Amino acid sequence: MPLSADLKEKILKSVDDGFDEQTAYLKTLVSFASQRGEEVPMQEFIYTDFAERGLTMDRFAMDEAALTAHEGGAPFSATHSKAPIVVGTHHPKEAKGRSLILQHHLDVVPIGPREMWEHDPYAAEIVDGWMYGRGAGDMKAGASANVYALEALKRIGLQPAATVHLQSVVEEESTGNGAMQCFLRGYTAEAAMIPEPSNMTLARGALGVLWFEVLVRGFPTHVSVMGTGNNAIDSAYRLMGALREVEEKWNAEKDQHPYCAHMEHPINLNIGKIEGGDWGSSVPAWCKFQVRVSIYPGQKAQDKLKEIVDHALAFAKQDPFLAQNLPTFTQNGFNSEGFILEPGSEAEETLGRAHEATFGTPLESFTTPAYIDARVYALYNKIPVLNYGPEGRLSHGFDECVNLESLRRTTQSMALFIAEWCGTEDI
Repeated sequence: MPLSADLKEKILKSVDDGFDEQTAYLKTLVSFASQRGEEVPMQEFIYTDFAERGLTMDRFAMDEAALTAHEGGAPFSATHSKAPIVVGTHHPKEAKGRSLILQHHLDVVPIGPREMWEHDPYAAEIVDGWMYGRGAGDMKAGASANVYALEALKRIGLQPAATVHLQSVVEEESTGNGAMQCFLRGYTAEAAMIPEPSNMTLARGALGVLWFEVLVRGFPTHVSVMGTGNNAIDSAYRLMGALREVEEKWNAEKDQHPYCAHMEHPINLNIGKIEGGDWGSSVPAWCKFQVRVSIYPGQKAQDKLKEIVDHALAFAKQDPFLAQNLPTFTQNGFNSEGFILEPGSEAEETLGRAHEATFGTPLESFTTPAYIDARVYALYNKIPVLNYGPEGRLSHGFDECVNLESLRRTTQSMALFIAEWCGTEDI
């Protein structure tokens, strides 16, 4: 049932009344250097915080066997996080509304050279209404919105009249296994909301993502007779050119995918890391490079991985050096398929009303070429998932930041959505 005008005003004001506290909370989240493998202190803080807010707590490790056996799970590597997943659950006095998952990830990517940041990446400095820091936008601001949308209801003596699971995950930036583990543990609901930075619009869909590492072998010799050897780094560059051919081919197919046809370049293949050789005066005997490539919604991850590997190997077999020692391909991260949220779900209509009540404009949507955990809920929980969050800039870059005014208003919209979707009851 749509909210009364009086209740809407009370909720909007309650978010405003608590926004200084929310901003301070976000500053605390940003202060944690929660890069991959270093998220345990962050998740311990979250566990304590959720428990103090009265939620029923669950904390669990990732199950490598279960994740790697599932088509949506990604392979583990030596750098896979060992941090726990934390879930806090709100149980109503009487379940009259619709249940909900609120999810955020708190793992962040490396900062790169510190001297290239203008702002301290973990100080959460605020300048002209923007908070700077690694993870400020992607997506610790969203984590604060999950918590303080619920706190806004509590401040006026209300709580959701339905079960709400508040899920704090890691590995979103590398595998998506955190969200998958929540699914495998049995967490589900009638809808999910993930406030990744989306400039106050709805991510109607997202492309899938594959990660893999390529190892190229060479034949080392002294540089003075380098013509008698095989430079693995040079061979790797030739192989990268073959991978670019697949990227070009897949982009040429975008018109076959309606929600991606408008994108200038939907399929991005990134050589994200490269290393090789042992000595500056020796012809390199080895080179490794890591690849991230996207795939269209509806495509099977393993089918597309096979397509790109087959093309690379066909090229290698025609190369005079690579043919003698074929490169190897190892999947070392994302194994995710894309998804599309078809228009017309009750969850989207409810969010549309909440958004319009907050912003005075209709809710807009887009398809993102980035990975988002929403794919788990769409593909495996099979529930409507609303990726809807504040305005962020420079995610994964120097001086990443989030616009605080957009965060305030997004939190208002989320609080209105929760109140209508779940219903409310007195605390």
